[in-house]
Amino acid sequence: MSEKKLYTPSRRSMLVGGAASVAAFALAPSASASTTGARQAPAFLRSTGPNAVRSLESATVRTWAADTWRSLVAMTDPRTGLPADNIPASLAAGDRSGYTSPTNIGGYLWSTVVARELGIITRGEASARLIRTLKTVERMEHHTPSGMYYNWYDEATAKALHTWPDSGDKVVPFCSSVDNGWLGAALLVVAGSDAAAAPWAKRIFGRMRWDSFYNDNSDPAHQVRPGGLIHGGFYPYEDGRPGGTYQGTHIGGDPVWLTTHHYDTTVSETRITSYLGIITGQVPAKQYFAMWRTFPATCDWSWHEMQPVGENRTYYGLDVYEGAYTYRGMHIVPGWGGSMFEELMPDVFVDEAAWAPRSWGRNHPLHVRAQREHGLIDAGYGYWGFSPSSNPKGGYREYGVDALGLNPTGYMSDQESTNYDPGFGDCRAATNPSPTYGDGVVTPHAAFLAMMHEPDEAFTNLANLKADFHSYDRGGFFDAVAVRSGTVARRYLSLDQAMVMGAAGNVLGNDVLRRAFSTTAVERALRPVIGVEEFGASPIA
Repeated sequence: MSEKKLYTPSRRSMLVGGAASVAAFALAPSASASTTGARQAPAFLRSTGPNAVRSLESATVRTWAADTWRSLVAMTDPRTGLPADNIPASLAAGDRSGYTSPTNIGGYLWSTVVARELGIITRGEASARLIRTLKTVERMEHHTPSGMYYNWYDEATAKALHTWPDSGDKVVPFCSSVDNGWLGAALLVVAGSDAAAAPWAKRIFGRMRWDSFYNDNSDPAHQVRPGGLIHGGFYPYEDGRPGGTYQGTHIGGDPVWLTTHHYDTTVSETRITSYLGIITGQVPAKQYFAMWRTFPATCDWSWHEMQPVGENRTYYGLDVYEGAYTYRGMHIVPGWGGSMFEELMPDVFVDEAAWAPRSWGRNHPLHVRAQREHGLIDAGYGYWGFSPSSNPKGGYREYGVDALGLNPTGYMSDQESTNYDPGFGDCRAATNPSPTYGDGVVTPHAAFLAMMHEPDEAFTNLANLKADFHSYDRGGFFDAVAVRSGTVARRYLSLDQAMVMGAAGNVLGNDVLRRAFSTTAVERALRPVIGVEEFGASPIA
């Protein structure tokens, strides 16, 4: 973390969009965690067998959503309407983190819509909350030429952070493409679901230039893949990442410091920014096919997790290698780290499985199944759902299923960082094809996301987590549980709670967020693009 002093984004902090990445520096260590001995097997599974599934109980999930909403209200400043990044179990106003991000703000907006839809709050309260927040956002300091917001603000004053709370370290304002992507998605949800707040949402969204992040590959000095890629973001006023930027602009006007890093994989939460660019006509459809499905299968690429299988297909004039990894008899298109967040977060807003049945319609259920089988069978944790979250030992960490990630060094599913290495065909020998796993870390938000595809299995998993650990309190599920040691991260993260609300809203509220986001105009622009593709994913390898 050599860039800590400037608080400039690492790959992960840009991937998360900022909502929880700095928690690695800001969250309290293990003194804030609570431990309890885990039982030998989950309560429901002990009594009914290893493959038992309990049917989803809507009333219980609604109660979980209501408690989750309580934590979001506790995080939110009543004057600005901005949510803090995180809050401990106390839910006390004085314990708010002191900083927020566009992702956190977007999460609060869509959670408010869900709370209304589920009858947790009235329509009038929802509108009042949305308008209060949007009035603040409209006047917040931002990069005017692009309409994009910075990564960090004080939730109590709505002022952009230029020094970090407590430490006084310098913060260089940065406009993250994915961080703004989640705010943009939330603005479209509000515009499509709340008539009173819609004018503010439309004005703010209308000034956002998604092409400010789009490298169309026309500059010989800064070539990317054919079709163009989305930058991680840009520093508008000074270089916050020396050696990792170059000066330029994609929308005219004064140059900014664009990141040399671009998002180049499809199974990533960052595709929401590509969607917004395509929806608005600011980014061409072919950009979606410029991203890797997997890296190549040739020996000169043998550094990534495993040798993929697949074939080449052509879309929008671009050659696409439709590669997939093999895990537990399934062919699955991997993400960078193998987390539920990467796979399913955009699916909260776009019914990807319905719009793209031969790609996401195959991959989403396979990814969920793979995570479930990893937790219950491969690793034998007894629980499942792996995604970046609070570390029960303190701080923040990236968790996932290593076999589902291109990154050869994880995201891992346990505290010991047990590495799965099946080799790379004849190019690289396997070093650990059958690992013995340790203290697995399960995060409830991953199971809630999975509920959109496996509702009964996800509900059973969450009910077991609640029954077998001190993993639940007034604000809903705590952020993560190390299931062998029983250590619980007794903290609520704004983004993670918003994912809980979003998934619960879709499951219980007839796809409330998808209906609000995916208007006729959005469907007309996006569905033909993603719907034409056929992934290499299949249930039988």
